[in-house]
Amino acid sequence: MKQAEVPKNMDFDELLESSELLNAVQPYKVKRKKSALFGDTVRGLTAEEIETLLSQGNRSSSWGKVRVKEGFTAGFVHDSTFHGDCVLGIFDGKEIEAAEGVFLSNGVYRSTVVNSEIGDGALVHDAGLVSSYVVEDRAVVFRVGGLIARGECTFGNGRDVSLGIETGGREVRLYAEISVPVAWEIAVRRADQELQKRYVEFVDSYTKGVTLPFGVVASDSVVRFTSKVLDSWIGRGVIVDGALLIEDCTLLGADEEPASARDGAYVKHSCLQWGAEASSMAIVQESVLTEHSRVERHAMVTRSIIGPNTSIGEGEVTSSLVGPFVGFHHQALLIAMLWPDGKGNIGYGANVGSNHTAKAPDQELLCGEGMFFGLGVNVKYPSDFLQAPYSIIATAVDTLPQRVEFPFSLINKPGAVPGPVSHSYNEIFPGWVLLNNIYTVRRNESKYRRRNKAKRTSFVFEVFRPDTVEKMVAARDRLRGVKDKKSHYTEKEIEGLGKNFLTEESREQGIGSYSFFIGYYALSGLKKRVVMLLENGDSEAVSGIYDDETGDPEWEYQKNLLHAEDLADRSAAQNMKELLSMQKRIAKSTEESKKRDDSRGRRIQGEYYDAHTEGSRDSFVLETWEETRRLEREIEGLLAGIGEVE
Repeated sequence: MKQAEVPKNMDFDELLESSELLNAVQPYKVKRKKSALFGDTVRGLTAEEIETLLSQGNRSSSWGKVRVKEGFTAGFVHDSTFHGDCVLGIFDGKEIEAAEGVFLSNGVYRSTVVNSEIGDGALVHDAGLVSSYVVEDRAVVFRVGGLIARGECTFGNGRDVSLGIETGGREVRLYAEISVPVAWEIAVRRADQELQKRYVEFVDSYTKGVTLPFGVVASDSVVRFTSKVLDSWIGRGVIVDGALLIEDCTLLGADEEPASARDGAYVKHSCLQWGAEASSMAIVQESVLTEHSRVERHAMVTRSIIGPNTSIGEGEVTSSLVGPFVGFHHQALLIAMLWPDGKGNIGYGANVGSNHTAKAPDQELLCGEGMFFGLGVNVKYPSDFLQAPYSIIATAVDTLPQRVEFPFSLINKPGAVPGPVSHSYNEIFPGWVLLNNIYTVRRNESKYRRRNKAKRTSFVFEVFRPDTVEKMVAARDRLRGVKDKKSHYTEKEIEGLGKNFLTEESREQGIGSYSFFIGYYALSGLKKRVVMLLENGDSEAVSGIYDDETGDPEWEYQKNLLHAEDLADRSAAQNMKELLSMQKRIAKSTEESKKRDDSRGRRIQGEYYDAHTEGSRDSFVLETWEETRRLEREIEGLLAGIGEVE
């Protein structure tokens, strides 16, 4: 995993020091004499206050155990019962939003409070039972059946889940702030016993650090119309609205990006990070939803980690590590998959989870970035597509257990199977996505930038970068390595084809597609380097640009590609012109890729354009042509700057 890669020596001490949850819990770890919320600034009730409380319908098994913050007034506590050691803050009757558009005076009303503390300006209204909880300042607990802590609360931290291999072998101990890169490292580096030991010790320290003898509803959070909240940390600003159950969970909150559980959500032994959401009858168990991920519409996520900005709607995810920006919006099945870089899609009816061999459910799938699983796909395990990023498995294709190492490929049912090839094989088209569907590749870069809401995770949005280009180079070299040309090939002749066959025509097209974009990537780096030199007033250095030594690892890689692709034999000016020519071809291909949909649609539906935008007017197509015109203007300026303008 290249993007957002975790160093081999992960700094667990730094993770502990920077933990938002640990820092939020820390004040409750300090030894206090009287109150978790207010320390020693509390006192017992006066006789007058007790009389007022009684007159307002309140009851207590022992008023002597009820303490209040200095400044407390009894006017906003009505029809409630207090048992055990309770602490009340200051309620001034200021209105607070109890439900959407409904404002009520802060205070405690028609609730049963047991061994709990209620902060300043909070609202506890129609709470069946609040037991062993701290409700912080301005929090709302409204029409909740039970808000209960039953002993030492770890808030869903410290649980082992097996990612990938459902029966065990890739255990990852969960903690609330885990990231996909960390989970990936722990799941795959099983032989590194020192790392595994340090990680377990780290999570155990983290879990110990967040453990409290009570639950917490943090400041400005809302818990309403919910059946039960048990043993959970409800973070600052978090919204729990109409959930069926929240049990043994951490829901993290922050300004403008609180986690939320709504509308029948069932969340148990799990952690929801900032901006994450479980809603509309979703079930989340023994899992972590990382920042701004969503589980909705009856979807079920079990023993899994869901990456940032990923949306799981309907269907099931079990024992999987699902990376960022994955679209899973229909009934589908995803079991035992490790997909660290995400950025892909799973179509309706896809069964990506044949992990049972009739002996045990101990097989798994390793998935590359940007893969697309079409409607009704069946993927048999074990399979490895890590070296085949941005590939497509077409609708209704059944794949055999295999390892595929050709990026940007299409795997499809064959029109005809060559005689010697098994009829179980599919046909593979290396580089097909580059040749026929560049619209999607380029649009994804723009789409993910726009849709990103995560603030704590960094992403590499560029599809063409050293690790993906290196996969293209390796794939092209294998295609070129054929000594005896044939009508078709299998993995016996070309390593990495998996359980698929390749025709000679597709082999040649794959070589051409890979070569074009390898060159395009290298020339893009050259242009960037020329820009930097001219901006630094060093135009003379352009003449030696192919041999200069820099500290920029990406440019060094691109420079080596220029030599390997015989592009360094031409002047920088000539290559700038070639880059512009290639950009125009890409823009044209992007438009034609979209127009193919138009052509098919018009043949099938006469009124197609009444509801669809014509390809030439598609917003992304227009954006691509504008980008091309900008590049043309920029290259004209660069050529003038290096004195080689025609």
